[in-house]
Amino acid sequence: MTDSALLRSPELLCRHRSRLLVVDVQEKLIPAIHRGVDLVRRIKFVLEAAQLFQVPVVVSEQYPCGLGHTVSELANHPAIGATFDKVRFSAAECFCEHVGISANMAPDAHDGRNQVVLVGMESHVCMLQTGLDLLARGYRVYAAEDAVGSGSQHDHEIGVHRLRDAGVTICTVESVAFEWCETAEADQFKAMSRLVRNLRD
Repeated sequence: MTDSALLRSPELLCRHRSRLLVVDVQEKLIPAIHRGVDLVRRIKFVLEAAQLFQVPVVVSEQYPCGLGHTVSELANHPAIGATFDKVRFSAAECFCEHVGISANMAPDAHDGRNQVVLVGMESHVCMLQTGLDLLARGYRVYAAEDAVGSGSQHDHEIGVHRLRDAGVTICTVESVAFEWCETAEADQFKAMSRLVRNLRD
């Protein structure tokens, strides 16, 4: 570990300690989500960033036989390492099973990846319950506010407020990417900059 790494705040994301969890961005749900098209675009951005920085990605699907699978714009993205079905609103238990974390194991005791970035929907239901349950399991949890959504802006805001009040760090997809990058000297900086320009266009 370098001296500069030792001086980094533990509140900042680190590509070597992060995972990305995409929650329930499904065919029959997305049409009812406020800012749904923009939500998908921003989730695609963070998937691209995860691929660039080799951050593992896990995707959940809520009752897919009724609600459909992950939307096509995201479903086949090469960054996605695993997809799991669930019926509980919280994705935390299935997520932990998929990454190999048992109930009595601290997240960083497994492979050092104790940070989870959350994107998806809905902010006040599955995102909220997943975030709180992951906190209870000992994870540092980050919710990208511009890449989570609900059917109404009001429900979205309440969900985000509850997550923040409980200790989840609220961020944006750009802040996630820049924290994973850490320095303009990183090999991935130019590619990341192109992703950011495309997102802002």
